[in-house]
Amino acid sequence: MADRTAQVAWHGSLMEGSGVIKSVGSGAFGGLEVTWASRAEPEESGRTSPEELIAAAHASCFCMALSHGLAQAGSPPEKLDVKATATFVPGTGITEMRLDVVGTVAGIDEAAFIEAAEGARDNCPVSGALKGNVQITLDARLAS
Repeated sequence: MADRTAQVAWHGSLMEGSGVIKSVGSGAFGGLEVTWASRAEPEESGRTSPEELIAAAHASCFCMALSHGLAQAGSPPEKLDVKATATFVPGTGITEMRLDVVGTVAGIDEAAFIEAAEGARDNCPVSGALKGNVQITLDARLAS
């Protein structure tokens, strides 16, 4: 078992207030500003959102699950490039997570790669946390 922590401070109301992700237990980052507007504005706002952080968590978790599955099948990946996109609808919540993966994997065909990616999508722990609440879609392909 492993616990992970994050500390956030928020001041004011939802619409006018703001917060700061002060720290995470690993010390990897902190001092990230969050506001309601950062959820609805274009990504160029310079602030993060819970959805962006969930997308980062999902992309990294999915990479770990896929690399493990491929290695167990005898074809460890040379490289996996994953983009996760979380869709947030005000008043509803996170409605979709799109995973796009391009892999460089020797000794495997496109069909086997897609099958491995589908397994990782279905079984990584972050997917498990989202399952039943968020539609998770996948586009997987081998690099040309």
